[in-house]
Amino acid sequence: MRTVKRFSFSENKQLINRKVVMSSGKFGFRDSSGLSLISTLWILTILSVLAMQILYSFDLENKAQGNFIERTKYHYAAKSGFEWALAKLRTDETNFDSLGETWAQPIQQQIDDMIQVGNPLNYEVTITDEGARININTVNEEILRNVLLLLGVEPENNPTGDLATRIVEGRPYRTVRDVSRVEGMTYEILYGLQQQAAVEEEMEETGETEEALPPTLTATSIGGLVNIATVYSVDANTDTNGQQRVDLNSANAQQISQIRSNNNQTVFSQGEANAIIQQRTFNQLSALLDAQAVSDNVFNNIRNRITVQDTGGGGEENQQGPSLTNINTADDDELEDLQGIDEGIADRIISHRDTVGQFQNIDAIKDVKVITINELAGIVDKITIKSDQRIEGLVNVNTAPLEVLQLLPGMDQTKAQAIIARRNEENEELQNSYEEPIQGNPFSDIGQLLDIEEIDDQTFRQVLDWVTYRSNGYRIQSNGIDLNGKAIARCLGIVERSDSQLSVPYWRQD
Repeated sequence: MRTVKRFSFSENKQLINRKVVMSSGKFGFRDSSGLSLISTLWILTILSVLAMQILYSFDLENKAQGNFIERTKYHYAAKSGFEWALAKLRTDETNFDSLGETWAQPIQQQIDDMIQVGNPLNYEVTITDEGARININTVNEEILRNVLLLLGVEPENNPTGDLATRIVEGRPYRTVRDVSRVEGMTYEILYGLQQQAAVEEEMEETGETEEALPPTLTATSIGGLVNIATVYSVDANTDTNGQQRVDLNSANAQQISQIRSNNNQTVFSQGEANAIIQQRTFNQLSALLDAQAVSDNVFNNIRNRITVQDTGGGGEENQQGPSLTNINTADDDELEDLQGIDEGIADRIISHRDTVGQFQNIDAIKDVKVITINELAGIVDKITIKSDQRIEGLVNVNTAPLEVLQLLPGMDQTKAQAIIARRNEENEELQNSYEEPIQGNPFSDIGQLLDIEEIDDQTFRQVLDWVTYRSNGYRIQSNGIDLNGKAIARCLGIVERSDSQLSVPYWRQD
């Protein structure tokens, strides 16, 4: 028979408490071990993350330091290229500019890496002439309007003027990009994104390459105002020999009469010099072509002494007073007897009536000019209408592209192409005249423009005051190039040359 052991209430209570205590001790031991393990794993994880972050930071710092060193090296490579360009401009011995000179060709050279021996650093240098661009600080509204038309900007029809007018009103500008503040100027006009997209679309549709574009839309015209404009074009107000030009607006008669043409012949007599002085002030060189050989003052003194009809009295006095001089038949001596008429003016009067015809009235003698256009072409490099030591804004016919040349007064695409064809001709004598051969046939005098068949007298008159054949303002861009041909650092500066001195009015490095 099974026996069941019974416990009293007090014994049961003691038994339960003992089990609870034992149970609590068991479970407490297990829970403490788990927390320790979990804590250890968390600590290891955190330490691992910190270690990775430290290593990553070290790696970034090493890379940054390496990149800084590399960038610094390429920056100095670019700076070396800039200094090379400065030296090149200092030793330029020509008195003209030409795209056939060595300075006008992009140069790639190397310098030694002073940190890592045997690792040369490459740089690429480009020198361009600021005179090949339109100066927005000096150009008139008409030319500026032509520039904007080239960029696809139509003139506005409103009483306050168009964009060209507002650009003129807002100058002077420190840089071309400063025109962005002008009302109506857009990012597309300034940088040409819209035009470039249109050209690229046209090229895709036609399958043409950039080289196949028509002359009016060549690669140099793709872009905005920043590509064809400047504020730094400048030229010295001296002749081809570096001598100060004669200022027609301030020179005395002796200085003017001493001006000699390219063939070393005198151009103005003392009387002609006096006539020039009596009719100045000139606001452009071409105005000299309108100067009268017989000024108003001289004409008023002789008007009662001249006639266009034969009086039959010869040189003798008649009852009405002194005999009149027939300006249609008088020789040099008879003309020189008139007050204010010297040998030079007399020769011009006779030459005028021989080429144009007889004078119809005495006032027609004032149609005789003090200089011909061919004579002006021979002295244009020796005269000026400004007393300044330098002249800003002239366009260089030796370096300006087709797009710029055709924008000038009196010019068009055909005439611009003729200028470019002339300067691209071969000239063996020129190639052998300098230590470094010069390719092409650059202009060494503005008067040589008249030698071009397409440049007639009227065109010469219109463009004369806007062009030069040499510049004193240049843009130098030098890039430090890595082994993959990528530009790592860049130096960009504007250099102005005065005699043998160079200054840098604008500098930027990237």
